[in-house]
Amino acid sequence: MSGFFGVASKQDCVLDVFFGTDYHSHLGTRRAGLAVYSEESGFDRAIHNIENAPFRTKFTKEVNYMKGNMGIGCISDYQAQPILVRSHHGTYAITTVGIINNSQSILDTVISDKVHFFEMQNGEINATELVAAIINQKENFIEGIRYAQEIIEGSLSILILTPKAIYAARDKLGRTPISIGEKEDAFCASFESFAFLNLGYKESRQLGPGEIVAITPQGVTTLVAPGKDMKICTFLWVYYGYPSSSYEGLSVEKMRNTCGRCLAKRDKGVKADFVAGVPDSGIAHAIGYANESGIPYARPFIKYTPTWPRSFMPPTQSARSLIAKMKLIPIHDLIKDKSLILIDDSIVRGTQLRETAEFLYESGAVEVHVRTACPPILFGCKYLNFSRSTSEMDLIARRVIAELEGKEADEETLKQYCNPQSEKYEAMVNEICKRMKFSSLKFPHLEDLVESTNLSYEKLCTYCWDGKE
Repeated sequence: MSGFFGVASKQDCVLDVFFGTDYHSHLGTRRAGLAVYSEESGFDRAIHNIENAPFRTKFTKEVNYMKGNMGIGCISDYQAQPILVRSHHGTYAITTVGIINNSQSILDTVISDKVHFFEMQNGEINATELVAAIINQKENFIEGIRYAQEIIEGSLSILILTPKAIYAARDKLGRTPISIGEKEDAFCASFESFAFLNLGYKESRQLGPGEIVAITPQGVTTLVAPGKDMKICTFLWVYYGYPSSSYEGLSVEKMRNTCGRCLAKRDKGVKADFVAGVPDSGIAHAIGYANESGIPYARPFIKYTPTWPRSFMPPTQSARSLIAKMKLIPIHDLIKDKSLILIDDSIVRGTQLRETAEFLYESGAVEVHVRTACPPILFGCKYLNFSRSTSEMDLIARRVIAELEGKEADEETLKQYCNPQSEKYEAMVNEICKRMKFSSLKFPHLEDLVESTNLSYEKLCTYCWDGKE
């Protein structure tokens, strides 16, 4: 994932851009950057690796010398951005959130063979650089942005910093959000709606699907009206989003509480001493479950963050597993001889949740009943950088299905596994439970998840659970 933040102000805005971008640290762990513009000194930009250090510690020096009344920032898992571009549009800085699934096709058919791209370390092209090249095919930014949104398969939200304005463009189907904030002398655009609140901004509105606006120190002007169709990512509420954020008028925390309540309503048979949430995204789901079920909520283990502010990524799986375990500190009074309901946001590959359950057993738990806040993930996301892996067989549900079927399942067979009333679904859940060594395992129904968002099914992207685009 990635997150971005932009400000157009009558005053120097560097501190606002710095702190607003920092509030997106939960969306990326590898690269971060800032770009600012002032009439006196023009463009200035800085990019740093943030894999093993928080954003703030890497950009302290830049905050002291950068100057500008307009700026954008980004935190990303993969691409180094914002990038600076010089073209017939003039010089500009650009940052993006999304994924491009047809980059090679675009390179072959749209981009001139005389255009050169810098390859990243893994041999891929920087997606933001490719978006800039697409935009440069057209005569102006608006035509270029719309052209990029039209031909890109995946998703694309954009901030473009120019000497005159910041252009903000939300994905054409609204798969990712952009929120507009305002205060007396400035306006901002942000992926996360909470990121500007402590900076003195109030939320003005959220951009609609495909909407393009120009943001200046004087105001926000709509250049392309929003479309009617929307497919916002449901996983934003389940996992990605920070608890204090809101999308389409619904806060992440409230949705997660409602989701936990729905899960408890379908789960009448289990008995336990405590309900616990896997920190951090499982906690609100667990509180909702506890409130509905009447089973006390407790924290039988604590995530130690003072020296582990982000995930350090050693080269071997054994070392990564050790680091993950080092973060969890048990509270034995709440674990030993206890039966626990453990709630996490999801099961993707299954490795971390299995190790968390093992950690509880080793700490004295008698039973660990696992509940998740979303249905089994059966399809790899095509619309966001949810995972660098391109193989759906990395998903534990798909591996289990392949073993049950004796081969990779076709589309029709997968539909049966999506149905919580089917025998195949029950067999899949039982096998996952057995493999993960849980005392029991249950997933919510997709209809409960949709109900928790207060949006209609047609406005939500649920592809990773039901394969429907």
